[in-house]
Amino acid sequence: MTRITTPFDATSTAAEVVAGLDLSGRRAVVTGGAAGIGLETARALAGAGAQVTLAVRNPAAGRAAARDIATSTGNDDVQVRELDLADLRSVAALVDAWDGPLHVLVNNAGIMASPEAYTPDGWELQLATNHLGHFALAVGLRAALAAAEDARVVSVSSSGHGNAPVDLDDLFFDRRPYDAGTAYGQSKTANVLFAVEAHRRWADDGITVNALMPGGVWTGLQQHWDPATLEATKAQVPATDADGMGVKTPQQGAATSVLLATWPGLRGLGGRYFEDCHEAEVVDRVRDGLHGVCAYALDPVTAERLWAVSTALVSEHG
Repeated sequence: MTRITTPFDATSTAAEVVAGLDLSGRRAVVTGGAAGIGLETARALAGAGAQVTLAVRNPAAGRAAARDIATSTGNDDVQVRELDLADLRSVAALVDAWDGPLHVLVNNAGIMASPEAYTPDGWELQLATNHLGHFALAVGLRAALAAAEDARVVSVSSSGHGNAPVDLDDLFFDRRPYDAGTAYGQSKTANVLFAVEAHRRWADDGITVNALMPGGVWTGLQQHWDPATLEATKAQVPATDADGMGVKTPQQGAATSVLLATWPGLRGLGGRYFEDCHEAEVVDRVRDGLHGVCAYALDPVTAERLWAVSTALVSEHG
C-alpha cells in the first residue's frame, strides 16, 4: 500500500491547508476546542465557512474561544457544548442533544502524563479521557456522521503511542504498577486502533476515519511536567523544519488534523496514521521521539478486540 503524501509539510499551518476550500454548510465538532491545537483546528474550519461546535469541559473558556474565533474569521456560527469525556453522562448528553448531520468530528481533547487517578467507574483517567470518552462520543454520533454522507472522524494521537501498546488484560493497571508515561502511551495507541477499526466498520456509510500525530507543540498538555524541565526543554528545542524536527506553533500543530478533516484527496482513505501532513512510515520504534507509527498501533486484530472491550465497558457504565 503506497503511503499518502500531500503538498504540505511540518511547517504548514491549518489555515494554509484549508486555503481555497469552501466548507459552507458543513458542521464540525472539535473536542477540547477552547485552547491549543483544538482552538486552531476550530479556527481554521470556521475560517473556511464551517459551522463549528466547541465541545469543552469549561464552558466559560469555550465561550471566550468562540468569540475569539468569530472575531478572527468573521464567522459567528461557532457554538459551545459542555463535554467531560471522563463522564459518560456528559458524553450522552451531548449525543442526545445533537440534531441533524455531522460532517466532521475531531477527537482532539486529551490529558498527558497525569498522576494516577480513576473515574467513578474505576477507569484509569488517561485511557478514560483520551480513548473511552471519545469512543463513546463517536459511536453515539455515528448516525449523524452517516447522514452527512461524506463525513470525517479525526483521532488525535501522538508519537507517545510508542511508549506502550494497549494491554487488553490490564487496561486500568490493576495488575501492574501505575506509570504515567505507559498510561499515556496506551491511550494514544488506542486512538490509532480506534481509527483502524472505526474505518473498517463505517467506510460503507461514507465515514472516513484517520489518526494523527500533531507534532511537538507547547500547550497546556504539558501541565504535569516538572516546571524546570519544561522551561529548559523549551529553551533548547528549535522551531520545526519541513521534516518536523523541532517544535511547532499551535497553528502548525493543527494542520494535520485539519488536513484529515477536509482534504478532498483523502475521501474514503482511512484507518491510517499521519504526521506532518503525510501518512507516517510503519516502524518498529518511533524515531527521534516524533516520527513513525508502530505496527502494533495499526494491527487489525488488536483494533477489533479493543473495540469489543470498549463497547462492553461503555455499555456497562453508560
